[in-house]
Amino acid sequence: MVGSVHLTISDVNRSVSFYESHLGFTVNRRDDRTAWLGAGGSDLLVLSQCETAPRVRGTTGLYHFAILVPSRADLARSLRRLVMTETVLQGAADHGVSEALYLSDPDGNGIEIYRDRPRAEWPYVGGHLQMGADPLDFDNLLAEPAGPGAGLAPGTVIGHVHLHVSRLADAERFYVDVLGFDLMQRYGPSAIFVSAGGYHHHIGLNTWAGVGAPPPPPGAIGLRHFTVKLPTEAAVADVVRRARAGGVPVDPIENGHLVRDPAGNAIRIAT
Repeated sequence: MVGSVHLTISDVNRSVSFYESHLGFTVNRRDDRTAWLGAGGSDLLVLSQCETAPRVRGTTGLYHFAILVPSRADLARSLRRLVMTETVLQGAADHGVSEALYLSDPDGNGIEIYRDRPRAEWPYVGGHLQMGADPLDFDNLLAEPAGPGAGLAPGTVIGHVHLHVSRLADAERFYVDVLGFDLMQRYGPSAIFVSAGGYHHHIGLNTWAGVGAPPPPPGAIGLRHFTVKLPTEAAVADVVRRARAGGVPVDPIENGHLVRDPAGNAIRIAT
């Protein structure tokens, strides 16, 4: 599963205010330049300030990170909060497997907030999972009874991360053959979705920034790294072994190992 997401932002005070008031995150701890945010105690998002960080387009990196709330009532509560705070939505969709809201933070980092449908309701065509992009029924969602509490519900997690990559074939080889994810769906010629355990996707990969897009310059606004959490140390060792066998550099870091996909996106592998 996906663990915490680490982002570079330009103003930690502004970002903390946004994530608290607009999305309902809780600040677990912070210092002058870094904030650790979550829901129910666990760290889901780490924000690191760099005032001079450039904001770039047309590169690989983060498309969006996705906040998975436990229930439809929790998604309705998130939507009401976004309306009350006059947050601009960039989109919304019913994907068949889930219902989702899309927006961005003050630095332009993409965010999805979503809830999953029960797996028994997921649409399959010819034995293959089929995610769509139908309009979201806002009125029906807002008719959900208001749940208790004001912030993000305990049990909220990072459900998936969606990345810009340079070339899909290279990304598929890395995430399937090296990291060990299963290919769940191809979305035309420009995106694929991979997961573990039959989930609809833990990682989305697209070339919508352009085939052959370069990585962002070091220190740019956006993704620093995200965590892929494996169940055992043996599973971590297997990934490290496959990475090294495939010529992928592996850097030991605190509580894990850092690898980069062929597009330069950084992933921390940990239990």
